[in-house]
Amino acid sequence: MKTEILKIDIDNIDEDKIKYAAKVIEQGGLVAFPTETVYGLGANALNEAAVKKIFEAKGRPSDNPLIVHVADKSSVEKLVLQIPDKAVKLMDTFWPGPMTLVMDKQSIVPKIITAGLDTVAVRVPSHPIALALIRAANLPIAAPSANVSGKPSPTHSKHVINDLNGKVDVIIDGGFSNIGVESTVVDMVVDPPMLLRPGGVTLEQLEAVIGEVRIDPALLQKKFDDVTVPKSPGMKYKHYAPKAKVVIVEGEIQKIAFKINQLVREYESKDIKVGILATDETKHLYPENLTVSLGSRLHPETIAANLFNAFRYYDKTDVQTIFAEAVDNSGIGLAIMNRMSKAAGYNIIKV
Repeated sequence: MKTEILKIDIDNIDEDKIKYAAKVIEQGGLVAFPTETVYGLGANALNEAAVKKIFEAKGRPSDNPLIVHVADKSSVEKLVLQIPDKAVKLMDTFWPGPMTLVMDKQSIVPKIITAGLDTVAVRVPSHPIALALIRAANLPIAAPSANVSGKPSPTHSKHVINDLNGKVDVIIDGGFSNIGVESTVVDMVVDPPMLLRPGGVTLEQLEAVIGEVRIDPALLQKKFDDVTVPKSPGMKYKHYAPKAKVVIVEGEIQKIAFKINQLVREYESKDIKVGILATDETKHLYPENLTVSLGSRLHPETIAANLFNAFRYYDKTDVQTIFAEAVDNSGIGLAIMNRMSKAAGYNIIKV
């Protein structure tokens, strides 16, 4: 398959290119496009054959549900049986934006999207190119992250090209995704609602709008059982992982730095190539030639934005093991630690 690359300026959107990509979606093809979280791989959500192509292109397990992207709140009513009052409050507050809501589905939604579940995950993205594409196609677009399943999610078109060139019809080059981690997923079928995946909208922000939000126990355990079908992407399988082994070191900053430097010496004595993921505040504590700063601990959103890009940077090197500093679990830090922990296979050293 020949993949077309369409470069579109987010500040000056080319409507002809958008219409072309939308036509590909309408005709059952696959289009990778930027969202504010990460790049998505889109297909007509109501076309089962088209959605099947997503799983084939990504090598994605069939029991991993997809998120359906729509243009506005009114479009959700065609896909779900009912919209709970708390869901309305969250939509009014955070949409368009990086929040996905899980609700009981209408029969119009193919079961291939929901992994056979009676619920569907829906969101309205805020990225101008994503919204323009959905509106031009005039249909819901199913779109997981536009990467090979299990690899770090793509936050730039070049990541998508590396993974999916020749496997999809169109890749829209819209530069970087600014948030850098996937959307927050909230199960609205239960009360109180349950956080299934932390993301760009924080737990604290959700609770400020609707009160108590429980955290799914699966987020806190190392292994999702083999029988249960996950309600949200990113729950069951090892995700977000670079080629190198990832080891997280957690504790007080000085103790983290001491332990990482100790491990670096130990691994290098065995001729194991290592890398270090630190922050602006701590990078000076490590050998400069081994260290990548993810951003500032004072502005954890910068760490979220750079995490997957850093993983993909190391994929281009001969580094075999990456030592990563843990960050605070509050706010978007919960999403950062979720992605790091999944990438590390929960290999965490506490000091």
